[in-house]
Amino acid sequence: MQESVMYFHAAVFMLGAAFTLKSNEHVRVDIFYRRMSDRKKAWVDLLGTLFLLMPINIFIFSMSFDYVIKSWSIVESSPQAGGLPLVFVLKSFILLFALTMTLQGIAELIKNTLTLTVSKQKQGQQI
Repeated sequence: MQESVMYFHAAVFMLGAAFTLKSNEHVRVDIFYRRMSDRKKAWVDLLGTLFLLMPINIFIFSMSFDYVIKSWSIVESSPQAGGLPLVFVLKSFILLFALTMTLQGIAELIKNTLTLTVSKQKQGQQI
């Protein structure tokens, strides 16, 4: 029972992270951010995605790939007596996390680029 709680927590947090990013509900220290214009927010989000989110996701995926593949190759199960036999599936959440976060990061890059492009066009029309 105790291991199933860990499995469910892993599933919720690792697989729900990309949705949280999409919904803009992720943790942010927004002392300055909340007072910024939409254009400045788009710049912060674009640069943060490019230089923080994407490299970290690529690092997580590349560093955990062999770890997960080895777990699948031996169909790893819990070392605990009566433990769940699906440790290899649990470890797969790491790759799924990195993959879904990277895909959502690409969507964020597109969204913020469009925001910057549209706001620049609006500024050009107002002049």
